[in-house]
Amino acid sequence: MASGKAGAQSNGTDDAADLEKAFQELAKGERTATALENQLSKMEARIQALLDQAESEQRDVAQLKSENAKSTGEEQASQGNGNGEGKTS
Repeated sequence: MASGKAGAQSNGTDDAADLEKAFQELAKGERTATALENQLSKMEARIQALLDQAESEQRDVAQLKSENAKSTGEEQASQGNGNGEGKTS
């Protein structure tokens, strides 16, 4: 009977050691998950900054194209008036 008690105590100790190891691994996993979440948050912020910059540059290009088209249209209109007046005179 004494050996039966020793076996039960040994099994209880093994269970406690396994439980402690499981908690340690869980804590390590939580730390890893937190670190990954932090890295993802930084990456998301960087991506958002790049998108904002790209959108801003796209608006600037569109504005420049619009201004350029307007200038080109005004030049063509003034040249057209000059040619038309020259032909009629």
